[in-house]
Amino acid sequence: MINVLLQSITGEVFVSLAFCFGLVVGSFLNVVILRLPKQLYAQWKQQSQEFLDIPHSADNGPTETLLWPPSRCPKCEIAIKPWHNIPVLSYLLLKGRCPNCSTSISIQYPLVELFTGIVVAVTAHHYSGQVDVVYAVFFTLLLIALAGIDAKEKLLPDQITLPLLWVGLIANLNGFFVPASEAIIGAVAGYLALWSVYWVFKLITGKEGMGYGDFKLLAALGAWLGWQMLPLVILLSSAVGAVVGIIIIMMSGKDRNLQIPFGPFLAAAGWIALIWGDKIMSNYSSAFSVL
Repeated sequence: MINVLLQSITGEVFVSLAFCFGLVVGSFLNVVILRLPKQLYAQWKQQSQEFLDIPHSADNGPTETLLWPPSRCPKCEIAIKPWHNIPVLSYLLLKGRCPNCSTSISIQYPLVELFTGIVVAVTAHHYSGQVDVVYAVFFTLLLIALAGIDAKEKLLPDQITLPLLWVGLIANLNGFFVPASEAIIGAVAGYLALWSVYWVFKLITGKEGMGYGDFKLLAALGAWLGWQMLPLVILLSSAVGAVVGIIIIMMSGKDRNLQIPFGPFLAAAGWIALIWGDKIMSNYSSAFSVL
């Protein structure tokens, strides 16, 4: 029934609806990016205090959740009115400032909303008329959340990476993207690939080059895309990560030990592989066959 409904909507209308949907969900992703790490830090602090038998401090207070309290200005704490929370448009009308105290509103909000709208629209266009689009949009949204959190906090929460992994395997039980056998091998290979690099690097240098969240994210990408797409994901993410890292170090004048999160590059490479991976691999094979 879902497939019939999707096929009944014309391509232009479907992509437009997807763009609007992406804008709205992008607003919620901002909440996830900002609040989920705080929520996790509070939980870890509480668990540590309980384990060490340390009395809870009086200033702990109630923990923020993704749905409570409602969005408010961080300075004057006035609640955000619904008409001040329209994706992108409200930011432009308010000229990027709180309507009550004129505090600047982070540019992150409209950028995440607009970016989410664009990539969801591209995803919808690519899978237009196919039930696969539901899974593909889910994949896209979770990658945006992971990239945003890792960029800000250098953290890839299990609360997102593990559902991404399991949903990828479930989707491919019916071969939506790749056969189930390729998805299972992809999940295992994705985890072991970065796990091996981590330990080789640590044994040689004595330092940790990446976090365990990167292993789980690549495992999730393998579960969605299959093991054959992993070399492309690793190559794209490593190349872009290296270039961006060099630029950041050169522009900021920071030392070479600067920690740069790898998650955003993995997420971007995974999404590119989902949309254009087959075409890239085909062109690559054609180029080498000519040579």
